[in-house]
Amino acid sequence: MPLTLTVLGTASPHPRPDLPCSGYLLRGGGAEVWVDAGFGTFAELQRHTDPARLDAIWISHLHADHSADLVAAVYGLAYGGLTPDAPIPVYAPAGCAQRVSGFFGRPDAGFLDGVLDFQPLYDGHTVRHGDLTLTAHAVEHDVDAYGLRAESGGRVLAYSGDCGPCDGLLRLAGGADLFLCEADIDRHREGEQVHLAPEDAGAAARLAGVRRLLVTHVGPTLLPEAATVRAASAFGGPTSAARVGETRDV
Repeated sequence: MPLTLTVLGTASPHPRPDLPCSGYLLRGGGAEVWVDAGFGTFAELQRHTDPARLDAIWISHLHADHSADLVAAVYGLAYGGLTPDAPIPVYAPAGCAQRVSGFFGRPDAGFLDGVLDFQPLYDGHTVRHGDLTLTAHAVEHDVDAYGLRAESGGRVLAYSGDCGPCDGLLRLAGGADLFLCEADIDRHREGEQVHLAPEDAGAAARLAGVRRLLVTHVGPTLLPEAATVRAASAFGGPTSAARVGETRDV
């Protein structure tokens, strides 16, 4: 099974008409993984797979535009007839289960055990599903945050999650076949390094020696097309914008 990436959403920091927030379906090595669960992505996920068949869910950080649709998933999996045969592992920063259970007014997240199995991420955390390996790399953000390096069949996808320029991003992306990278801001405010401008995404792709750059999570002060042109100029290699509904081979 080839390693593929299906785009479920790219919007930041809120969903827009026909444009959910961050979310992706990663397939490879016989496994299916929902990567980030931003607003609106659970509905998009169902266009491409039965959520009950997911092998895992992977959450880069706990900002709502990357995690809020875990609540929608609970409704679907626990009460909406999409019940999985076994609890789906959720790899997420510590405290994710409590965030989700708090929405239901339940201080104990144990009621989620029948459908979701929360496991905390840490730098270097590595798991394998089928022939798909997922490795977390800590990156700089204003909350606990991780980028994802996914490998199967000799192919490598790197995903930045949300982050500012940092060494962790370069380690994460080193030599990747496809680098899915945020380009959230037009420019940095003085002393603020929690997101990437398009030039930062392009420079990281160049320094990490990736083959292709896919720009995502473009914020409201930029147009994806303009952000992609700027990132491409800094990268000097094949660069395109992530678009909802498209599937790319890694």
